[in-house]
Amino acid sequence: MRVVFVHGACVRDGSWWWHRTAELLQERGVPSVAPALPSCGETGLPGGVGGPGLSEDVAAVRQVLQARDEPTVVVAHSYGGIITAEAAAGIGSVRHLLLISSYLPEVGQSLSEFGDTSPAPFLDVDPDTGTFGVRPELLVDTFLQDCDPGVQAQAADRLARQSVQVTGQQVGAAAWQQVPSTYLVCAQDRGTPPHLQREFARRAGSVVELDAGHHPFLSQPAAVRDLLLSL
Repeated sequence: MRVVFVHGACVRDGSWWWHRTAELLQERGVPSVAPALPSCGETGLPGGVGGPGLSEDVAAVRQVLQARDEPTVVVAHSYGGIITAEAAAGIGSVRHLLLISSYLPEVGQSLSEFGDTSPAPFLDVDPDTGTFGVRPELLVDTFLQDCDPGVQAQAADRLARQSVQVTGQQVGAAAWQQVPSTYLVCAQDRGTPPHLQREFARRAGSVVELDAGHHPFLSQPAAVRDLLLSL
């Protein structure tokens, strides 16, 4: 078994966001990898107008999934669920999807359909550059309130401007319709309210709740490890 982690929007250095859980999995002999997402500028091309978008993110994750044949659990966080819906489709090695405070889009749906019509208050959208990002002053209180100060400080250094086009681009497949799926509701999440997560989770095969904020793999890595091992 291996785990492929797909991180959320507006951050870079994807492997860091998962490192606390990944290290605990490695101790149990379970390897993991976190693909770099082009739309977040992780592959060298800047995000923004004319830059990489959802299709490039899908291709990057799909390449990692196709690289090995061993049974794989894909863990998608937040925007990562949009990517995973298409990237994991039709890949036989993918045995389970774990969605954390995330989305299970139907074919033809986009990220923008899961929120309000106006941008969230913790986001800064720049139409001139075609990018959006998390407002640094709201990062901790919105997304990391249950993490220790060291993690909070390191996370602040890993914010990224992302191509805003990913919010409106539609997915071309819905892997969760063919692959068993579990939704992890983060009951203390201030970014994606729990009542919305529970609504999104109706499409999943099973639902688990954890008394955690938006990043339980940082605040409660042992709990996320144990859930993954149970899958």
